[in-house]
Amino acid sequence: MSGILYFVPTPVGNLEDMTFRAIKVLKEVDYILCEDTRTSGVLLKHYEISKPLKSYHLHNEHIATEKVITDLQSGQNIAIITDAGTPGISDPGYLLAKAGSDNSIEMICLPGATALIPALVVSGLPNNEFLFSGFLPPKKGRQTKLKQLAEEKKTIVFYESPHKINTTLEQIKEFFGEETRASLSREISKKFEETKRGTINELIEFSKSKTLKGEIVLIVNNSVK
Repeated sequence: MSGILYFVPTPVGNLEDMTFRAIKVLKEVDYILCEDTRTSGVLLKHYEISKPLKSYHLHNEHIATEKVITDLQSGQNIAIITDAGTPGISDPGYLLAKAGSDNSIEMICLPGATALIPALVVSGLPNNEFLFSGFLPPKKGRQTKLKQLAEEKKTIVFYESPHKINTTLEQIKEFFGEETRASLSREISKKFEETKRGTINELIEFSKSKTLKGEIVLIVNNSVK
């Protein structure tokens, strides 16, 4: 009988965001897949979880997936976590979920921390329907993607890094229009959590006035006035 593959969300900031169920699962599985054993080691030590950690990241997931599926088929229960948030959401996990589905492996994703939902809720922009775009292409296809998204009437959620946020805001202004309403959240669930709302021009001014740190969630809607 095959084992169970658990997708376990981990805190995006505050360690107290870990759920009781997540801790229980991590204590019971045979081993845990993670992006960085050093980062995950801190989390596991905090919650007194003593399970083997195995690296599973963007650079080895194609090779590692086959071994994980074999272990699951042999009856082992395995959890996958990432450095922060829910596995598979702009983090490693999709390939494993696809392989699990292809091989009829039982998979369970626990509810828990993710950056996009808190940022969307506090943005003040319509959230009854939204489009999650994740990270934009770094270079090739970036403008094509932005042109396509500019036609979208739903609220759009982006992830962005601090060193690219100014460029991204300027490009959104170019393709979406300067009256586009937006919200920028950073350091979610951490001590210096901050959200700035306004027009895209106001967010550009805000972003250029200070050095932003931490991963950023950018919410935009060009149909709201």
